[in-house]
Amino acid sequence: MYKPYVTEKSKALHDELKKYLVDGVGSAFQIPHYAKYPICMTHGKGSKCYDVDGNEYIDYILGFGPLILGHSPDAVNEAVIEQVKRGSLFSAPNYDTLEMGKLLHQIIPCAEAVSFQSSGSEVLMYAFRVARAFTGKPKIVKMEGHYHGWTDEEKISIEADRVEQLGPRDNPNKIIHTKGQRASSADDLYVIPWNDLEYLERTLKAHDDIAAVLMEPIMFDSGPIMPKPGYLEGVRELTKKYNVLLIFDEVITGFHVALGGAQQLFGVTPDLATFGKAITAGYAFAALAGRSDIMHASHPAGTFSAWPIGTVATIATIKELSKPGVYERFNELGQMLCDGYQKLGKKYGLKVYTRHTGAVATLYFGFDDDVDDLRDWIGHADVAFYQRFVQRMESYGVRMTSKRGRIYLSTQHTNEDIAKTLDIADQVLGELVAEGK
Repeated sequence: MYKPYVTEKSKALHDELKKYLVDGVGSAFQIPHYAKYPICMTHGKGSKCYDVDGNEYIDYILGFGPLILGHSPDAVNEAVIEQVKRGSLFSAPNYDTLEMGKLLHQIIPCAEAVSFQSSGSEVLMYAFRVARAFTGKPKIVKMEGHYHGWTDEEKISIEADRVEQLGPRDNPNKIIHTKGQRASSADDLYVIPWNDLEYLERTLKAHDDIAAVLMEPIMFDSGPIMPKPGYLEGVRELTKKYNVLLIFDEVITGFHVALGGAQQLFGVTPDLATFGKAITAGYAFAALAGRSDIMHASHPAGTFSAWPIGTVATIATIKELSKPGVYERFNELGQMLCDGYQKLGKKYGLKVYTRHTGAVATLYFGFDDDVDDLRDWIGHADVAFYQRFVQRMESYGVRMTSKRGRIYLSTQHTNEDIAKTLDIADQVLGELVAEGK
């Protein structure tokens, strides 16, 4: 039997932090909706991280995706330390910039040219600008439930508690999520349901002011939800038919589902694609890749764009992920995890949904087959049970993402990690079912 962790030092530290930081955290993502205070960490190594009370956690959050090589990976550490000795910021390119550009060109199908920003939100803003500059058109088609960053224009219709909040399917609401967010920020967006080729074609046919269709190639923010067979191929055909650009947001899928991203996995090449998170295994960095003529329509800017630390971290990360057997190992671990959760679902009479693709696995309760879009997911997912499950798992030493159902794997996770995770999950599900939750 596992015993709940004592986390009084985390609570005390958070109480102090609230005197100086907004909500006592650096980001809203750092404290789950179910928690009164965040677990505060001291360090991490490999698949584990450690809190201020000395508790050890098997980590499947991994910084919400960047730590694909685990905490504090030696290969990246060594590259960064050597670069720090040489200098951290030159406001000029160097030989490493050239090597990184060549590597990205080699592994990403759409990467005729690349440019850089410091975060996923920034690189999405830049992708909007490039698409509009190239086409001379203002509008972007955006899918319900797809997350593309936290700026005003990006954070539209990313989630809902009830299907009714989304409005009619044939005329969806444009949902504003944050106080202070301009209502007009949604004016240049057409928001539509995902995984529906007929709906997309109606939209493209009805409007001649569309610059681009933007989507996650796998809907990872709410769900996650896989594209229907033939959907991505159909989107590619329609965007060409109506002379509209196709943008893949690969900030999550990039490097996680395949070295060249979802476009490599599915064999569908977009005009532009954004990358972040896992690109540096833990440093602030993001890339826009795409057709050369489109990329040259608007030139990038930013003090830390292609900064040397991020550059060498990217090179080291790609070299580690390019080693033989890495993605086969991700899939092996993902299969072990999914098989284990399926067995536990049967044991406790629960509907359990699992999937895995590369370094990302999915777990949810309330349904056991694929759902098609955000509306379908809201109608089936037992979010409340999932939240209680995640909260209880954390109390016994397993960190998982709140609400979203994503499980990030790293090159440092082991069979023993998976076995212990499932053993703890067995206890947690047994407790929750016995408690009538």
